[in-house]
Amino acid sequence: MNNDNKRIRLDAVSKTWGGQAAVDRISFDVAPGEFVILLGPSGCGKSTTLRMIAGLEQASDGRIRIGERDVTHLPPGDRGLSMVFQSYALFPHLSVADNIVFGLRSRKVPKSERQERLARVANLVDLTAYLDRKPAQLSGGQRQRVALARSIISEHPICLMDEPLSNLDARLRGEMRREIKALQQRLGMTVIYVTHDQVEAMSMGDRVILMEAGRIVQDATPDELYNWPATAFAASFIGSPAMNLVTLAAAADGAVIEGEPRCSVASHDAKGHLLGVRPEDIAVLPADASGVPAEVVDAEYLGADSIVRLKVGSQELRARLDGVPGVAKGAACRLQWAPWATHFFDSGDGQRLALQGYDLSAAPGRLRQTQAAQRSGVQTPRGSSGKYSPGVNP
Repeated sequence: MNNDNKRIRLDAVSKTWGGQAAVDRISFDVAPGEFVILLGPSGCGKSTTLRMIAGLEQASDGRIRIGERDVTHLPPGDRGLSMVFQSYALFPHLSVADNIVFGLRSRKVPKSERQERLARVANLVDLTAYLDRKPAQLSGGQRQRVALARSIISEHPICLMDEPLSNLDARLRGEMRREIKALQQRLGMTVIYVTHDQVEAMSMGDRVILMEAGRIVQDATPDELYNWPATAFAASFIGSPAMNLVTLAAAADGAVIEGEPRCSVASHDAKGHLLGVRPEDIAVLPADASGVPAEVVDAEYLGADSIVRLKVGSQELRARLDGVPGVAKGAACRLQWAPWATHFFDSGDGQRLALQGYDLSAAPGRLRQTQAAQRSGVQTPRGSSGKYSPGVNP
């Protein structure tokens, strides 16, 4: 098979409804065999983008290519791809085997070939023992496997998936994520997968295309997206809890968190902008330590870790701590983080800024050194303005 038939290119593709842009001039290139996630909140245009690639919606503008073919105006059946929907869309009166081979029978594929493909695909998705059952006799995960098998048996090099796991419970979603990823790698398929679930995006994707209001916010690897968010929206969408974003105000010796003038956290040119720091990168220390003064609002114990809500001036932050929090509601404390954990964003358009952050980690042995080591190896992502330089202790 010509490997280029697995490549998908979108060039300034738009979709408008009554003059309103649902998708606004987006462009991206999916390499053969790549697993790409379209991620974003409801209404951001990710499913509309997928449906335009599939031919289920017509693009209002721009061009879609699969391999060297311009498929922008081709019907779905001529695009050489398969699709898995949120709904399993199985025929309840047909057996699992008949559901899987339904498309092949419609295309008049000879019976011997249908049976050969069925045996191979059923083995791939672990359905061999269920071929004579009806969909009602299957679990949710098994029904999703039937939908996957029906897509795979067509032997198309490209598979589009529109939130295929959203109807499953959390345990089954975890199992199916691993199965789908392993199957994609085994078959070498090109996959574009739509989800609003960041766990699916981060654990499955070779690349994540984050969308907001019909536009691409960031196109990056999961590692780049988490460690180097391009905008405040990207920073707030990825992570659970999301990155803390607080407004900075001017102070005599730099910029401070608004409402807390006692500890500068950045240079003067950061004032008026947003400072970001992830909850897991914050150390919560006694009130007599150095760092940013804070007050504990409450703590949520989750077992392996705890989420502590903190008031700093007029702002609120969250810290993720190991195990039992060990801090009381209303207690005064100090917050520290290392310079590599600091991010800055423009308060107007939300774009990432290459500004200088102060090093608050006066007691580095008490910070998460393993995370520091990991972060220090992160490469500057495509299109970034580069790493900011560590500052000095306030």
